[in-house]
Amino acid sequence: MDIENKVRQLIESYINEAGYKLDEVLYEKDGNNYFLRVIIDKVGIIDIDDCVTISNLINPILDEADLISDSYILDVCSKEKGCE
Repeated sequence: MDIENKVRQLIESYINEAGYKLDEVLYEKDGNNYFLRVIIDKVGIIDIDDCVTISNLINPILDEADLISDSYILDVCSKEKGCE
């Protein structure tokens, strides 16, 4: 099982319980950095506060599970606006 699927299985229920939908998980290298991009959706508009809420929710879960050996940047973003 790849990293994206492992992360999805780990965090999806927490995201759903918070009232959001996990749209996609991407683990990719951009330049010298690895990014774990968690793309979320919900009814209505997702703003930066939503992304911060989910980031704060899943960051300790990801840290404890320690699924990714490389250093990475967690990027939570919306389906509509994409990730940067």
